[in-house]
Amino acid sequence: MKTEESESPFGKLGNPARRALANAGITSLLELSKLTEKEFLHLHGVGKSSVPVVKEKMKAAGLSFKE
Repeated sequence: MKTEESESPFGKLGNPARRALANAGITSLLELSKLTEKEFLHLHGVGKSSVPVVKEKMKAAGLSFKE
């Protein structure tokens, strides 16, 4: 059986942040890489603790936030 984390490209991201990404139509790390870190933090439900989680996943995929 798959866990929620293995099904999500965003890893151990909290549910409010997952919902914020879903509400913004962001379903992949590639789509997330089109945002700046500041834009990501401005999504309702995303907090500072979400940044290192997604940065780690993005780095592993060879991606980063837009400059």
